[in-house]
Amino acid sequence: MKNKQLSIILTYVIAFVWMANGLFCKVLNLVPRHQEIVARILGDDYARPLTFLIGISEVIMAIWILSGYKSKWNAWTQIFIVALMNTLEFILVPDILLWGKFNAVFAFMFILVVYFNEFKLRNTFVDAH
Repeated sequence: MKNKQLSIILTYVIAFVWMANGLFCKVLNLVPRHQEIVARILGDDYARPLTFLIGISEVIMAIWILSGYKSKWNAWTQIFIVALMNTLEFILVPDILLWGKFNAVFAFMFILVVYFNEFKLRNTFVDAH
């Protein structure tokens, strides 16, 4: 598979992860554990509206990814957000994470995919033109 094709596929996969977590897990509250995490970290009083806003932000991230606008800045933003969010969850609420502290491994793998796609794969076909 050529780098451009793989990068396109990875871009859609990355956007899908943000869309699924944002829309289905948080906005539609199909996975209540996400709201429980927000409640434990930020407080119970505003957990639902904050979870909803976080979900909307993730949907916007998915749209931004698919737009290709300022993709390098987008990749660094994703890496920062995923690292920060997972570090906080690892420290503050590991007991309610899907895979406990092992979630950090999946977060790190996601960060690597985002980095690889933007700074390795994408550069090989963008620089060639």
